[in-house]
Amino acid sequence: QVQLVESGGGLVQAGGSLRLSCAATGKWFHVNDMSWYRQAPGKQREFLATISPGASTNYADSVKGRFTISRDNAKNTVYLQMNSLKPEDTAVYYCHAFNRALRTDYWGQGTQVTVSS
Repeated sequence: QVQLVESGGGLVQAGGSLRLSCAATGKWFHVNDMSWYRQAPGKQREFLATISPGASTNYADSVKGRFTISRDNAKNTVYLQMNSLKPEDTAVYYCHAFNRALRTDYWGQGTQVTVSS
């Protein structure tokens, strides 16, 4: 069983930065693909970025060049550094873990990010 707890959300002005953290329980963190998603009111959940166990990354076009995903396996934590934030980045941000071997996935409870214009 894996539990994910996000933190770091809040209110920021347009052009500002935030760093989200996702702390995971369980001893198999290092073998999970870790991802960030977001969901704005009235919209579907949107993929943002993913990082593999080997630290390969992939980004959605909407955040490429502005957001950076990283992981610290020693701390069982994945991060999302968000720069040049825009009002349209306002959403609840979710952490996601996927274990390829077990074909199981887990979601965090989400953290609110609000970008004011």
